[in-house]
Amino acid sequence: MWRTGFGRGKGQTVTGRADIRQGAAAGCRCCAVDTSRPVRRVLSPGTRATAVAVAGTLAALGGLHAVWSRSPWPCRDRDRFADLVVGVAPEQLPSAQACLGVAGLLGTAAYLVAARGGALPAIGPRRLRTTGTATVAGVLLTRALAGPLAFAHRTPAFVHLDRRLYAPLCLALGTGAAVVAARGK
Repeated sequence: MWRTGFGRGKGQTVTGRADIRQGAAAGCRCCAVDTSRPVRRVLSPGTRATAVAVAGTLAALGGLHAVWSRSPWPCRDRDRFADLVVGVAPEQLPSAQACLGVAGLLGTAAYLVAARGGALPAIGPRRLRTTGTATVAGVLLTRALAGPLAFAHRTPAFVHLDRRLYAPLCLALGTGAAVVAARGK
């Protein structure tokens, strides 16, 4: 019995003559390791927990944007909502279709992060989930870092919330998504 030290089967235990013959028949002639089956990546509990937290928050934010397509909740009226949440005059509020579009994008982002982190079943090629999760991280980090500068001209109430809540939340979510993109499966 010995442990392999290189190749796709690194760290697998190989025992006896039958394993050598099986390994050679399966594709690896030098180290007797079965390379016909793909090696599964094992995620750390921290990566999975990060994926669940980030994906759950993104899904909740997507639901909130869907609610905002019909209601100014949690504000009592559209004027206060426009001031606090968007930082514009009420007549400049985004349309219901725009809110639903953002809700759909946030739902897609939540799925990509959760699937890459092993919290949901993965559909499609791994490269798509990796690239998608990295894109989610990039968008959120860009919003976190550039948002306070880009939105500095908006209403004072929005600027205050952006600096205290929106930008830090985007920074945390973007960092979490970047970790999942780098370490996920």
